[in-house]
Amino acid sequence: MNAAPADQIRLLDLQALDTRLGQLAHKRRSLPEHAEIASLEADLTQHRDLLVAAQTEESDTAREQTKAEQDVDQVRQRAARDQQRLDTGVGMSAKDLENLQREIASLAKRQGDLEDVVLEVMERRESAQERVTELTGRVSSVQAKVDDAVARRDAAVAEIDAEDASVTKEREIVAASVPADLLKLYDRLREKQGGIGAARLNQRRCEGCRLELDITELNEVRAAAPDQVVRCENCSRILVRTTESGL
Repeated sequence: MNAAPADQIRLLDLQALDTRLGQLAHKRRSLPEHAEIASLEADLTQHRDLLVAAQTEESDTAREQTKAEQDVDQVRQRAARDQQRLDTGVGMSAKDLENLQREIASLAKRQGDLEDVVLEVMERRESAQERVTELTGRVSSVQAKVDDAVARRDAAVAEIDAEDASVTKEREIVAASVPADLLKLYDRLREKQGGIGAARLNQRRCEGCRLELDITELNEVRAAAPDQVVRCENCSRILVRTTESGL
């Protein structure tokens, strides 16, 4: 393939722009905020799960407390009715009165036991409420950190995107000035060779693979016409000759 020396040198400008685009893409992927957000979101999920569990426990103990208090009220009401019957004693035999007294005593014990249950449930509910309050604060705190990290990431991405758009426009202009066949070869090599399709021959060394050309390769490059597109024997990239090539 043949191309004017100026067109070949223009490949170096194109390569520099493509290299910068690659760097920007890597920078976008490697922003430290990505890992920070992932870690914070994992913490947030864990704390939210714990909060849901605490809220469920608080709700369950609230229902349990209501049921226990209802049981106490039922026993208390029954004991009150029995006591009223005992106080009047109308139409009751001595045995009936004795049985009623025993029932009242039994209800008093039952009421005491149920009131102990109410207190125990209240303690568990209070503990669950404290846990809900604590975890709600933790969730809010972690969420604030997530929001801050996301805002920093978005700002960094916006800055990268702005530079990317500028470099892309500049690349379009430079690419349009390169002959189509030369551009096609460059793009094919760039895709195949890790993003570098053209490299400067600098002091007898290919800047693509960083290897120095041996004497036979140098002689072949020296013998090539200025408009001949030469390739590195080691990496196959387009070798661009300049006044600093050491030929």
